Amino acid sequence: MFLIVGLGNPEEKYKTTFHNMGFIAAGDAAEKLGVRFRKKECEAITAEANVGGEKIILARPLTYMNASGRAVKQLMARYKVTAKELVVLYDDYDLPKGSVRIRPSGSAGTHNGMRSVIAETGMSDFARIRIGIRDEEVNAPILNYVLMNVRKEDYETYSAACNRAADAAIALARGEAIDLVMSRFNG
Repeated sequence: MFLIVGLGNPEEKYKTTFHNMGFIAAGDAAEKLGVRFRKKECEAITAEANVGGEKIILARPLTYMNASGRAVKQLMARYKVTAKELVVLYDDYDLPKGSVRIRPSGSAGTHNGMRSVIAETGMSDFARIRIGIRDEEVNAPILNYVLMNVRKEDYETYSAACNRAADAAIALARGEAIDLVMSRFNG
């Protein structure tokens, strides 16, 4: 069993914002696995896949970013998922645009969604896949920046990063060691 959660905001107006990189990456993973988000449960919309006999639940919390932890906690309880079986995908302002960084554990950094996940679950020793969003050319306060739409000229860069993040999440769910996944996808 594996739970892959993409953080974001559920409303259509946030669909192409920086803060929805986790949602986009989870969608890319669902597409690669040939499943769709259909089921509403635990304050999230989920999709279920089977890879090599392993059940994978992909989720997008419907709680909005800053309360994402509620959905993650409920999903972990429902599916009896441990920290070792959880992967969280999300945007990271502290990383340059288009970069992907995988870590086996860590703090929330400047990310309120991750702060919520850590606070609600009471743990920080789960895999996280961060998608860099910082663009040195854009000068805006972080709270405004994360809710801005991705510029058209940057769409391909972010699309490729979300795609790589999805591949990394699937690799982890298939049982690849995190060290190998990190060496293959970080950068």
